Amino acid sequence: MQSSIYVGLSSQLALERRMETLARNVANMNTTGYRAEEVKFSTFLSKKGADAVNFATEGESFISRTQGGMDKTGNPLDVAVEGDGWFAINTPAGTVYTRDGRFSMSAQGQLMSTAGHPVLDAGGAPMQLDPEGGPPTIARDGMIWQGTQQVGAIGLFSVDPAAKLQRYDNSGIIPDRAATPILDFINNGVRQGYVEGSNVNPIREMTKLIMVTRTFESAANAIDKGEKSVDSAIRTLGEPTS
Repeated sequence: MQSSIYVGLSSQLALERRMETLARNVANMNTTGYRAEEVKFSTFLSKKGADAVNFATEGESFISRTQGGMDKTGNPLDVAVEGDGWFAINTPAGTVYTRDGRFSMSAQGQLMSTAGHPVLDAGGAPMQLDPEGGPPTIARDGMIWQGTQQVGAIGLFSVDPAAKLQRYDNSGIIPDRAATPILDFINNGVRQGYVEGSNVNPIREMTKLIMVTRTFESAANAIDKGEKSVDSAIRTLGEPTS
């Protein structure tokens, strides 16, 4: 069979994965704290072989860390990250990091994520508030006050830029390297009464989705033409004998 057909098939497989990634990004463009999934090809291009035929690659997926827009809610338990930090929550999968700061307080005073997981302080312990202490005031460094009483500080963590990130639910990540508490609150901090939206650019993602769809169709046409040329050659020359 012609190598062009195999090349076309490899292209379709790569494009199908890219379409899934783009569709997932578009579906979550309104998800609080969602990080878009991107694909890079530089690593694979640098490994391009010397063979006359080179097949398409799916590329390497990664989670974008670009900051999303800020939305004001006025809710005292909503907190947005400013800078490169992440909140930490305790889940059945272990510690998960997120930019989704839509928190709530349980009847016992524990600070919880939207999924009901405990929010952690800088030492990795669950945050405990006073359920009778009234609405909290949260400073830029994450320090929480209820009235005149300091009740703790929300942990803000730095994830190594070289760490590979695994997605947990929609807005959480699990890095393959340990995160470290942030102590510099000049370039990093939190803002009370705000939440961070998705970092997906809907117009760009929709444009990419259209382009990938058209490229997929072109690859299908190329495969179809390749198959027809093989059929034509067989009819003209006859099937080869073994």
